[in-house]
Amino acid sequence: MNHSVRIHEHGGPEQLVWEETPLPSPKPGEALVRHKAIGLNFIDVYFRTGLYKLPSLPATIGMEAAGVVEAIGEGVEDIAVGDRVAYATAPVGAYAEARTIKADRLVKLPDAIGFEEAAAMMLQGMTAQYLLRTTYRVKPGQTILVHAAAGGVGLLMCQWAKHLGCTVIGTVSTEEKAALARAHGADHIVMSGEDLPAAVKRITGGAMLPVVYDSVGRDTFNASLDSLAPLGMMVSYGNASGPVPPVDIGILAAKGSLYLTRPTLATYTAKREDLLAVAKDLFAVVQSGAVKINIRQRYALKDAGQAHRDLEARRTTGSTLLMP
Repeated sequence: MNHSVRIHEHGGPEQLVWEETPLPSPKPGEALVRHKAIGLNFIDVYFRTGLYKLPSLPATIGMEAAGVVEAIGEGVEDIAVGDRVAYATAPVGAYAEARTIKADRLVKLPDAIGFEEAAAMMLQGMTAQYLLRTTYRVKPGQTILVHAAAGGVGLLMCQWAKHLGCTVIGTVSTEEKAALARAHGADHIVMSGEDLPAAVKRITGGAMLPVVYDSVGRDTFNASLDSLAPLGMMVSYGNASGPVPPVDIGILAAKGSLYLTRPTLATYTAKREDLLAVAKDLFAVVQSGAVKINIRQRYALKDAGQAHRDLEARRTTGSTLLMP
């Protein structure tokens, strides 16, 4: 028997329906994974609402989970039945007790990494890794800005950037989130509603920033650009407040020959060797203790709708799990 949370049409959290679904058999190159924990991420909301397109409906959403391999298809060589694995990749389908997925998208877990920790860290942690280590490779002594600093990716980035020798400015919406971000490495906090460029100017003594990491989108885009130093990089990697409207690229010239990028984890881990390298770096920094995975909420998988409501209302902090 297998159960999944599926959507039959795009819309609100009420569209997430707990259903009995067939247990799939792995095709060549695939593995069947029995989930032990599933990660909740804002990208799940984008697929539910239709902002990001699904191949067809009904569909099981979800990008991230950890579990045990129950079966493998023909041609699978580096993954075996019984392996403890995790993933954070397309295609969607993680909101299920078990699912099949291409075996080359699976990463074996070190003994020291548990299922819950893995499910809470793969998508958010690998996102933090490529943002800080590849998209814009931060350097010791730099001051950087992380939006939504008390969120899942935000808390990881604050810790990791601090470990790398950066001064971290974090934006948050409440005093509770401010305390949480500070406890995870944020040196300075800017509250939602404050004049962000003015705050950055004060904190940096007028130097402004080499990079801004923005997962909020529409509401913060312009203020993020105005917080950058000449030749700075705007990294827009999320749309929590809605998608950014079309941009006149001339604004980048006017504000100091700025760089703008919209990266995705899928691109940075498309090759298996890159996926394994990103995951290895993540596992190493977590096992060292420099970055701690903060699981703040757990919901039963069948209650995914409530988890989405809380996520969209910004009632969640850190990482959230759905438990099959």
